[in-house]
Amino acid sequence: MSITYRKMGLESLDLLVATRVEVLRAANLLGADTDMSRVEAESRRYYAEALADGTHTACLAFDGDEFVGAGGVSYYRVMPTYHDPTGRKAYIMNMYVRPAYRRRGIATHMLDLLVADARAKGVGSIALEATAAGRPLYEKYGFIPLEHEMELP
Repeated sequence: MSITYRKMGLESLDLLVATRVEVLRAANLLGADTDMSRVEAESRRYYAEALADGTHTACLAFDGDEFVGAGGVSYYRVMPTYHDPTGRKAYIMNMYVRPAYRRRGIATHMLDLLVADARAKGVGSIALEATAAGRPLYEKYGFIPLEHEMELP
């Protein structure tokens, strides 16, 4: 197995959208009959804007020419705080490895790439949302659960 990792750009828009839909289908246990047309359109719009302005980094993993894994990081800024004077934040998302390729270090290597990208941009805080399956990997990597954050759905 020779896995390669590529930082993707606008020239790969179709592939990025297709892999995003695959990730969402897998994460949400959605069948092929579930209409994803709006998600596809919004994902295309998101990637086109965020890759162009540098607020997103998308990486894909390949075994030869076959897509086997994904990861991305979105960048945003909030007001500076005492603990984070830059206010620069990153949110890791779209982490996925196809089942046949799991437990081979692909997700860990993807995290290494995304965290390095964020650190190179001067980001002080990196967050993510973990599934039950992904939580052990993220905890081993050093991510910790937040105690003080809340969300209004």
